[in-house]
Amino acid sequence: MSHRTEEIPQNDHDPAGVAAPGEPDADRPDGVTKPGSDGPDGSAGPDTLTPPGTDPPRPAPSWEAVRHLLVRLHFYAGVLVAPFLLVAALTGLAYTFTPQLDQLMYGDQLRVGTVGEAPRPLAEQIAAARAAHPGGTVASVVTPPGPEDTTRVVLAVPELGEKQRTVFVDPYTAEVRGELTTWFGSTPLTTWLDDLHRNLNLGETGRLYSEVAASWLGVTVLGGLVLWLGRSRGQRAKSARGVLLPDRKARGVRRTRGRHAATGVWLALGLLFLSATGLTWSNHAGERFGRLLDAANGNAPALDTALPGKEAPAGDHAEHAEHGGSGGATADPDPAGFDAALTAAREAGLGGTVVVTPAADAASAWTVAQNDNVWPVHYDRVAVDTTSGEITARTYWADHPALSKLSKLGVQGHMGVLFGVVNQIVLALLALGLTAVIVWGYRMWWQRRPTRDDRQALVGRAPERGAWRRLPLPVLVLGIPAVIALGWALPVLGVTLAGFLVVDAVMGAARRRRTA
Repeated sequence: MSHRTEEIPQNDHDPAGVAAPGEPDADRPDGVTKPGSDGPDGSAGPDTLTPPGTDPPRPAPSWEAVRHLLVRLHFYAGVLVAPFLLVAALTGLAYTFTPQLDQLMYGDQLRVGTVGEAPRPLAEQIAAARAAHPGGTVASVVTPPGPEDTTRVVLAVPELGEKQRTVFVDPYTAEVRGELTTWFGSTPLTTWLDDLHRNLNLGETGRLYSEVAASWLGVTVLGGLVLWLGRSRGQRAKSARGVLLPDRKARGVRRTRGRHAATGVWLALGLLFLSATGLTWSNHAGERFGRLLDAANGNAPALDTALPGKEAPAGDHAEHAEHGGSGGATADPDPAGFDAALTAAREAGLGGTVVVTPAADAASAWTVAQNDNVWPVHYDRVAVDTTSGEITARTYWADHPALSKLSKLGVQGHMGVLFGVVNQIVLALLALGLTAVIVWGYRMWWQRRPTRDDRQALVGRAPERGAWRRLPLPVLVLGIPAVIALGWALPVLGVTLAGFLVVDAVMGAARRRRTA
């Protein structure tokens, strides 16, 4: 079978299947094979044959090789990592609606029956909670976020491990509305969906899946943007409309590619945000981020809870988390201390919902921390000597370092809390859009399949190998250290990328041996 020799346009960015050597160009109705491609029997075509006994010429360095390398990287990221991204998108979509799901599932516990005139003292509400649930110890009390919400009395129960038992009390009547096993304030349903999104409910081992997804999401998005914006075909590719909207006149794989790429452009900023914020609390990249915060003095300022002139009893190192924990004292703190601490904090200007945590020992102060995660957020904290009602120390949200603020706000935005319902809608659109982009990517891979009777296959072949050999020297000199640094900062990305390269090299060697 001979090859056609007329000029055939090169393919634009095709994230899931640039026409590989030896395959028909899916954009052409006649299924013509590109010049210089493999023949139908798998041998080199006439444009690539070299005289016997001579080595084929080494390709000259070319900046176009950078694009070819990105195409291959984007292809493999799309084929191999997209399943992880799809799972992350769908589980994240489910988590987005947890505020509404919590109200449906646990409305009786979370809301009061009738809004009263004034709330009862915290000591009275705690007494009611302890009468109904005497086990464990009181670790903290969370005041209601709104007039229709209940007070949360958080109990540290050793047999629950890192989880807590939260008793919900009507602040106006001191009636116990119910109890739930919570995880740092999250309901059982929210905790389950959170674990599903983070680790597929497989524990620490499962967290590798979400870190793979977060690590490669940013790389895939940036690579796709470079490829789409770097197209050279026609004026439309350079116009804003050509970048932001697919070509409605296109057919076949071009139509699918246009939808895939244009949608990716619209989603790019949001997906990069999710990638970066997701990595900050991942296992391995998160540990690197923690080192950065330490080195840059970017951590939140610590609240000094030591009472002047007092020393902690020997061996008493109990610590209390903001929402309670399984450690701490074996006896309940004085319920009146919660009212004293809350009164002092209100007088100091701490409004909204707050978490009141008892002192860790006799030489420590109580703490009251604002817990308003909706913009404009409030995270001031005070240490209170409940004996005198004096504020002994205070930290202001305004004084947090920039990195600390960005990290805190990024987490709340990632969870769909920071801007309320608007935040939830944006996250839902991102999840649905990412799902569509992935489906279109796999569809392109299928549309690129060879369809000739003697070359049929289920999917298209990968883009050509060896582009790195044609990279200009400046790209190699700057690119190799940059990739190594990125692999150190994002260890899961580095390990998986190295794995891709090893497998690709082995497959290439095996193919050359078969050809020989």
